Amino acid sequence: MDPSPLPPAPPLPLPTALQLRRLRQLWRSAGWPCQDMLELELLAAGWLERQRDGHGRETLRLTDRGITVLHAGYQKNRALRDRHETLVERMGVELQRAGRMVWRGLSLRAGLPREDDPERMRWVNAMPDLFSVRNTTVEDYLEPAVHEIKVSRADLLGELRRPAKAQAYLALSSQCWYVLKAGIAQPQEIPEAFGVLLAHDSAASDAPLRVELARPAPRRAMKPDFGTWMALAKATPLEPPLDDGQDCF
Repeated sequence: MDPSPLPPAPPLPLPTALQLRRLRQLWRSAGWPCQDMLELELLAAGWLERQRDGHGRETLRLTDRGITVLHAGYQKNRALRDRHETLVERMGVELQRAGRMVWRGLSLRAGLPREDDPERMRWVNAMPDLFSVRNTTVEDYLEPAVHEIKVSRADLLGELRRPAKAQAYLALSSQCWYVLKAGIAQPQEIPEAFGVLLAHDSAASDAPLRVELARPAPRRAMKPDFGTWMALAKATPLEPPLDDGQDCF
């Protein structure tokens, strides 16, 4: 008689972001235990195991299951980063076609009033996905804008829970936008101070980006301060796109 087939293996439990972060830290470190509840969860799930050296010192190491879970989390994060970078690049091209100069990767400082003493300022570092100004020689017409790109609902909700970051974007721009991958959130979930654009996927990667205006961004009179001008002077704007009919041969 043929032996009865083995039952399928149960699916691996999905780790939380905190669990993945701790697994990544242990993978990169000597594995010294913290003996907290998060570590207990990882041991109970079979993702960690305890070891003792010849001197009786206990360390932790990832099991084969833990390595598999960590690798799956890495693959998921890399896919999200790729989708994010693709949308940032395509949105940058659309802004250039609208007559704007665009920068990526800027590190800017924004002054925000202190909660305990509004007369004093606190400085917050901000790194918007896209910062742009109108291509004009008249300072009053620059209309600096920030576009923050989100392709993951978890990433969006995490940012909305840190209001200082959003306030810094508003302090640096005359209008500020969230560009959301269509389907990850509703416009009413975004604070009223921000405009909302919904980016729809297209079948072809080289197809024009289809962006739906869900809510316009309020406009405020604003000129870049000296610190922003210095950051722009040190950085290089994105190269203009090669539109149809302008390709080099």
